[in-house]
Amino acid sequence: MPASLANGRYRLGQLIGRGGMAEVHVATDTRLGRTVAVKIMRPDLANDRTFLERFRREAHSVAQMNQANIVGIYDSGEEVVEGADGQVERLPYLVMEYVKGQTLRDIIKANGPLTQRDAAQVMEGVLRALEYSHRRGIIHRDIKPGNIMISESGEVKVMDFGIARVMDDSAATMTQSQGVVGTAQYLSPEQARGESVDMRSDLYSAGCVLYEMLTGRPPFTGDSAVAIAYQHVSEVATPPSVIVPGLPKMWDSICAKAMAKDRQNRYATAAEFLRDILTFMNGGKPMAAGFDPLTDLPGKTQPLPGTPASSGPPTQSFEPMGPAGQPQGDDAMVLSRKKKREEARRKKKRIIILSSVLGTLAVVAAAVGLWFAFAQGTTAQMAVVPTITDSMTEAQAEQKITAAGFQFVKEIDHDSTLEKGMFTGRQSPKGGEQAAKGSEVKVWFSNGPKNATIPDVTGDSQDEARAKLEDAGFKVMTSVSMESSATIPRDHVTRTNPAAGISAPKGSEIQLYVSNGMTTLPDVVGKSQDEAQQTLGEFHVTVHTEASDTVPAGQVTRMEPGANSMVAQGSAVEIWVSTGKEQVTVPQCSTSDTFATCKARLEGAGLVAGGTDQGGAWQSMTPAAGTQVDKGSTVTITTKPAEQTGDDTGDGTGEQPSGGTNQSGATTGPTPRKN
Repeated sequence: MPASLANGRYRLGQLIGRGGMAEVHVATDTRLGRTVAVKIMRPDLANDRTFLERFRREAHSVAQMNQANIVGIYDSGEEVVEGADGQVERLPYLVMEYVKGQTLRDIIKANGPLTQRDAAQVMEGVLRALEYSHRRGIIHRDIKPGNIMISESGEVKVMDFGIARVMDDSAATMTQSQGVVGTAQYLSPEQARGESVDMRSDLYSAGCVLYEMLTGRPPFTGDSAVAIAYQHVSEVATPPSVIVPGLPKMWDSICAKAMAKDRQNRYATAAEFLRDILTFMNGGKPMAAGFDPLTDLPGKTQPLPGTPASSGPPTQSFEPMGPAGQPQGDDAMVLSRKKKREEARRKKKRIIILSSVLGTLAVVAAAVGLWFAFAQGTTAQMAVVPTITDSMTEAQAEQKITAAGFQFVKEIDHDSTLEKGMFTGRQSPKGGEQAAKGSEVKVWFSNGPKNATIPDVTGDSQDEARAKLEDAGFKVMTSVSMESSATIPRDHVTRTNPAAGISAPKGSEIQLYVSNGMTTLPDVVGKSQDEAQQTLGEFHVTVHTEASDTVPAGQVTRMEPGANSMVAQGSAVEIWVSTGKEQVTVPQCSTSDTFATCKARLEGAGLVAGGTDQGGAWQSMTPAAGTQVDKGSTVTITTKPAEQTGDDTGDGTGEQPSGGTNQSGATTGPTPRKN
């Protein structure tokens, strides 16, 4: 193994992993100064031209993906080295994101089953990665605990995207090499039968991973890859709740739906699978609740090539149990004998299957040879139709089809959500099928996504909103955003982004906003009572009254809880309405009161005394005593002038004038002065 790659750019460190097709080393990117992981392929695989071409294509395709739950690929290349025998060898390699942590396989091996919450969190990361890759037409084909990393910070990272496709294309599915035997525990039934796979095959494998996280063991085990593959095709796994007492039975249904033998019965998408898990974890009823695995037994699916068809129900049976969970009395003896017979029958069947598979392969090979010999003389020459991938341009697709001896026919898909000119995933005949050379192979390319108006789903439940938006041709993001709302009930949709009524390309992603059942209390202080009650129409309002020196009568003085508080919808709210200023009665003053005495009496009643003190006794007030006035009003006091003292009209001596006029107007003489 060389010490570095790419002319010294990647300096290799310790070996951190080894698989059936590669070794993984930690390395340093000397140019960017970061730690990376380098996967170096086996030299014998690199010498296979077909493998090398597929590896390059897959590396290019996977490198385009950028998603938080997918281990990123930074670079790829081929290092030329001299082998032990002196021969020049090519070592293809991938430079990947380095994730410091453990594989899920190692975690389960060390700790056993995960908690329900941890299992759900890991599945969320795995399914988000699959949802992203499936949208881009990339099928993983090897989802298993060994390909799922959990970083030290708890991040979930899926590895080896696209590499499993290379292995499937370059080697038989069922061999006894260590790499494939391990993978066989997570093979979908269609993979076990050697049929074509699609994204639902990844979901089956993800269901097996969920099963193992909940129980601590794979759903099927056996002595060989053939034995395990047979179980994937023909047997129903023991429900997780039987293995782990106390585990909710809803997990049985979710696992059973993900691991349905007939792919039509599985979850259609990774998003649908994840939605069921999140719904259950949040207390809802998942879609899988109504799934019955007994309706999905063999008879509706095809067995492995050369294997006898199953004619009965799954091998699992339910027997009467005693108080300690054990069969009682004769039932225990019957069950013991039954189990022994069943185990012997299974071993015999597996031997028959393995022999049958090997015999069938020989017969099929001979039959194919005879058929080709006959076909050469009687019919047109047949060939395998190439598989077109979404990474190919129209020119590349045409070149590949014509090179295989077929006529390329371009078809336009007018109802695709993909960008114009992209391969839509549809071709006829399908890739891998046999067809006469010179015949037509039709390939559909997108004419560009059509626009559609985003429907208004305000007030709908999440399920209703998703259904409406998906029916309109849009994709709904799995995660939702919570926000407060005064009118929309909890867990119902408040709005979408982009907003309802906007025209957007079909296939666009829509973000749902959902009510959290809380709302901000509006400010009604200063509003009239009617206006305040109308504004608080969604709340339970209690009205109180109080006098106010500052707020006019009929307006709200205060509220409880306070304005702009965050409260639950429909909460109780109290408001206080002003009755205006406080009224007081003008007190009575008497003629014996002085100005000061009357003023003190008015101020004691909360009034303001006005007027001028003339020094005499109290005479009157305005407003008059007994009148109702606003507290703080001014009352004017009137007093008599002070009594005159001394001779105000004489000469200052204090004597009266010597003459005067009597009442009749007659003039009188001076009054004699007394001595």
